[in-house]
Amino acid sequence: MIPGFDFDQLRTFVAVAEAGSLSAAAPRVFLSQSSVSEQMRKLEERIGVTLFTRGKQGVATTPAGERLLAHARQLLAQSEHAWHDVRGYSLAGELRLAITDYFRPGDVARMLRHLGVAYPALRIHVTILKSGEIESGYETGDFDIGLSMRILGKSLGRDTVAGTRALGRESLEWVAAADLALSAGEPLPLLVLPDTCALHRFTTQWLDGHCVPYTIAHVASGVAGLKLALSAGLGVACLNASAAGPGLARIETLMPGRRLPALPDAEFHLLPARRGEPTWVTQAREALAGQLTAH
Repeated sequence: MIPGFDFDQLRTFVAVAEAGSLSAAAPRVFLSQSSVSEQMRKLEERIGVTLFTRGKQGVATTPAGERLLAHARQLLAQSEHAWHDVRGYSLAGELRLAITDYFRPGDVARMLRHLGVAYPALRIHVTILKSGEIESGYETGDFDIGLSMRILGKSLGRDTVAGTRALGRESLEWVAAADLALSAGEPLPLLVLPDTCALHRFTTQWLDGHCVPYTIAHVASGVAGLKLALSAGLGVACLNASAAGPGLARIETLMPGRRLPALPDAEFHLLPARRGEPTWVTQAREALAGQLTAH
């Protein structure tokens, strides 16, 4: 009998490797943590090698696990492609995709890699823009698919677009370098993107509304530059949790008796299908949604 893989186990394995722990992977594959653990035990028994090292901080892939991870991603993508192909569901064409700079960069990279294997005839052109620019450009046909961010209970410059598909929500956080030292009585040194960014406008309005004195200490052109300025200890910024990433500290208290106002959550959306759009674009939107809500 030719040895082979259980695709459910492979799918769970990829989720654990990407999430970094069994508990974080469980909701991604709609299983309990014990079921995830059992699947990984059976997978390691099946192939006879150790795939993860386990520690207090979670799990990390072994060299064998890294090799399997590359194969697993390819096998799962090819399986998806075969499934849709025999059902007459194929994606081919030039897809113009606009994504907010604040969206989860690791998930975007995995999504593009997966779709590239599953749909080799689909060519995706990604543009990173501010949410307001994405929504206005989408209305005029500049993009086939748009992914924007909104603050729950607060519009990022526009009313909520009917029919948007939520991809998940994240907390907004005040973040800074872990060793940032602030002087008593000084205004908050605020780091922002240009004032055309709706999150810039929201942040300054939020501080004004809570009577927190601040000064614009640095204006970055994009999120990557903003994170560099934060790491350099130039000040404090408001970022969604995944954009902040590791290396930055979440702060709530600047010093005794001086707290920052709590922030609402943000939510990411795929903008709705336009009337009369090609069927393959609608199918591509569904494929994107499936990938991005799985992480």
